[in-house]
Amino acid sequence: MFQAIHETVDYIKKKTEQFQPEVGIILGTGLGGLVAEIEVAFSLMYANIPNFPISTLEFHSGKLIFGVLNGKRVVAMQGRLHHYEGYNMQQITFPVKVMKALGIHCLFVSNAAGSLNPDLKKGDLMVINDHINLQLDSPLRGRNDAEMGPRFPDMSEPYSRTLIQQAMEIAKVEGITCMQGVYVSVTGPSLETKAEYKYLRIIGGDAVGMSTVPEVIVANHMKLPVFAISVITDEGFPEILLPCTLEEILETAHLAEPKMTKILSQLIFKL
Repeated sequence: MFQAIHETVDYIKKKTEQFQPEVGIILGTGLGGLVAEIEVAFSLMYANIPNFPISTLEFHSGKLIFGVLNGKRVVAMQGRLHHYEGYNMQQITFPVKVMKALGIHCLFVSNAAGSLNPDLKKGDLMVINDHINLQLDSPLRGRNDAEMGPRFPDMSEPYSRTLIQQAMEIAKVEGITCMQGVYVSVTGPSLETKAEYKYLRIIGGDAVGMSTVPEVIVANHMKLPVFAISVITDEGFPEILLPCTLEEILETAHLAEPKMTKILSQLIFKL
């Protein structure tokens, strides 16, 4: 893994003229529009980067974007990777390790999620303040590389309290409805049954999705502060559960995206 990271980083540095990002951004399903706010300097297709996994989803662009956002140098993943695509946890989190090696000081993550909390409706935003990991594996399983982090990383504050507080203040000033909550990460790709939605709410979840947690675990392992936000694209309320399609999820994400972009952009400016 260490050799693969160095090979990938060397390639990227050559292609981006030694561009050194300060902030890493992972853009989730239907949430690639933040790229329009970036003054793009370089754009690399995942498929052309050595050792880099390729997104198999037609609605994920699969590009690594380098540029400036609100005065900060950023690298953004326009399209993420998922366990349900067939990748293992090490492959899913490889880009985070590469971004850290490129020089980022913090990681921003977005995702589309289903609501478990009746107070969270379609189109709302939820700042993640904790998570429950129900994925089948850990990205840290196997031999530990002490150069990257400790064998047993602490997870008492997986999401930066400082960044959460700043994000909530931005939302208040901008008049954006935004809650804090617990994100439950499941494997997917099937959506949940009524009984599963009920269970996930009982164990403490406010929203559920199929991503984010593996990347957050690896970021914490490497001592990278994390901020994560969910766009609520569907509602998992057992009593009134309705069928949900990908098209509906993408449409809701698209409509709510400007609010998320405003928070992320201003939060990055405050760093």
